[in-house]
This record gives sequence, structure tokens and C-alpha cells, in this order.
Amino acid sequence: MAYNPLHIVLVAPEIPQNTGTIGRLCVNTGTVLHLIEPLGFLLDDTHLKRAGLDYWPFLRWHLWHSFPHFLQEMNPQRMLFLSSKTQRSLFQTQIHPGDFLVFGNEQHGLPPEFYQTYQDSLVTIPMTGIHARCHNLANAASIALYEALRQLNFPQESH
Repeated sequence: MAYNPLHIVLVAPEIPQNTGTIGRLCVNTGTVLHLIEPLGFLLDDTHLKRAGLDYWPFLRWHLWHSFPHFLQEMNPQRMLFLSSKTQRSLFQTQIHPGDFLVFGNEQHGLPPEFYQTYQDSLVTIPMTGIHARCHNLANAASIALYEALRQLNFPQESH
């Protein structure tokens, strides 16, 4: 599959199955995955590999020791931070080639300082919020990535 110009960034992910599922999502869409330490699991975790199945060897990914290290090395032009703690809808946000979709971890979301530093770049996946606070990380990454790909007219390829 051809490369698409998007990136997913997971800041301190904790659940290997979510990261494995997101890795598989990235392989299937040509998206680059960035993992920001600390990780809540080892990269050779059985659950990570099971969730990613045999896709992991084909994943284009990077491991970063910290978010500042990631910023310094990648110098991203534009980042969108997915959070349930904002009103700005992802669906009302124009996605650009080269955007980085940044997700916090399963238990705490984004680091607290991100809400101030990146307040103009926070977006949310709309939901009723009646019975749940947020989506599962892997589901949120899937929703956000496919909305971004839809906006960028991601090619429809058949097998």
C-alpha cells in the first residue's frame, strides 16, 4: 500500500493490545506510528504481538525517549491532540497532509501540561457523553485516522 502523509503519536501508552491494534491500523493505512516513552509494557510483549498479528514487521514506527526528544527530532509542522476535554470537533477540523494525530494514554489521557501548551490544537471525537467519558484508545485512533484519510481522499484500493 502506498504511503499516506499522516502520523499517529501515542504518548506513554499503557495497554499493549491497544498499541498492537493501532500498529496494525498504521500498517493497513501506510501511517507512521510514534511511541513516546515510558511505555506500560515491553515491546516484545505477547499481547502486543498478538494484537498486531504478523503486521508488526511491516510497521513504520519510531520509539522516542520523551516528547521533547520527539519534537526536536521530528519537528512536526502541525499536531492535533485528541482529547475528550475540549469542544472543538475533529469533524469540523481541516486535516492537512503531514499532520500528527497525538493521543494520550489509556488511564490519564494527555499529560496535564499539554492542555495549556497545545490548547489551540485540541480536538475531540464527538459523542453524547451520557454513559461514557471517552472512547477506547485503539477505537479513537481508528476513528480519527479514517476521518483524516477521508478528508485527504485516501485512495480506495482493492485487493
